[in-house]
Amino acid sequence: MRFIPSTLLLIGLTTIAGGAPPQSDGNDMAAIAEKLNNPVASLISLPFQSNFDFGGGPEDDGYQYKLNFQPVIPITLSDEWKLISRTIIPYIDQHDRIGDTDQSGLGDINASFFLSPSHPGPGKPIWGIGPILSLPTGTDDLSNEQWGAGPTVLVLQQGHGWTYGILASHLWSLGGDDDHADLNLTFLQPFLSYTTPKHTTFGANFEAGYDWTAEEWTVPLNLMVTQLVKFGDLPVSFQLGGRYYLDKPTGGPDWGLRFAVTLVLPGS
Repeated sequence: MRFIPSTLLLIGLTTIAGGAPPQSDGNDMAAIAEKLNNPVASLISLPFQSNFDFGGGPEDDGYQYKLNFQPVIPITLSDEWKLISRTIIPYIDQHDRIGDTDQSGLGDINASFFLSPSHPGPGKPIWGIGPILSLPTGTDDLSNEQWGAGPTVLVLQQGHGWTYGILASHLWSLGGDDDHADLNLTFLQPFLSYTTPKHTTFGANFEAGYDWTAEEWTVPLNLMVTQLVKFGDLPVSFQLGGRYYLDKPTGGPDWGLRFAVTLVLPGS
């Protein structure tokens, strides 16, 4: 079984410590909502993303729960440049996806590093480029058993409440277990979202992966809604989404749900 790496758009439940002056509250909330739609924004965040997939397996009655812990850490390199570290650490619990057996444990870790301009300028595209690494950390048959590396790139545009762009990456094997097929995986994530003046974000994306070894696509369409609110002095946003698989390999899931929680650390 293969797990296509997903470097996913981080829109979730966000908490920020410390209050803002009442007269600047609206602007602060708008800035937070905009940054949550930008994967290379200067935010130190700890996202927890729960994914529930239904169907798949030999009898098409399988189930998988995947919790992705996705810490995002921006590092200032100079006045002009920053480096964004984004890591996906998955915990997986699945039933009847590999025969009639159950698996539970850690999945393969993926880490991406984006070099991005610190101040792209008003109206200009936001971009980041760098390497992506795959580490064979999976347990209980939940790993590709391959070390992998390749390039990743992000381009997006923001303005008038809209955010749109694409995130792409490719992984090749660097070595690993000879009993497992080499990694040769392309990931494409075009995304579109709109944030209202009330800080409600409606979003859609594809998380399309192509396995060049197996010659198979996995293409889920995700639809999401996020609401940024405030509890006392703490801004909090909630995200809930659903997805339908437009294309999938044999034994792949049919549909799924997503709920995300992201803590944004003070000082971001």
